[in-house]
Amino acid sequence: MTQLDIVEREDGDRYILQVAGPVNSYTYTDLQEKMTKAMAIASTVVVDLEKVTNLSSAGIGVLMAALDDAEAEGKKVVLLKPSEIARLALESTGFAERFPVAESLHSL
Repeated sequence: MTQLDIVEREDGDRYILQVAGPVNSYTYTDLQEKMTKAMAIASTVVVDLEKVTNLSSAGIGVLMAALDDAEAEGKKVVLLKPSEIARLALESTGFAERFPVAESLHSL
């Protein structure tokens, strides 16, 4: 099993999670814990998906729950540079349109 690596950092009112590896049924709880922490701290959570190698329905579920929570609290979740695999996973489920996507932190 491949490990999920998540690097966290604060950037003003944004909290950035750089995710690398597979987000699947074995690893989604790691992302879920980091997202919960980030949502408590910042008004905008940026999830960098550039190095995601797999995004299963469990991972998409974590992102959707965070997006719903953010919207309810007047906060934002933004996906940054989704890998081709992450982008295709989101598109195939029909959820891609729900997420704001940025190609760089400067474009936020």
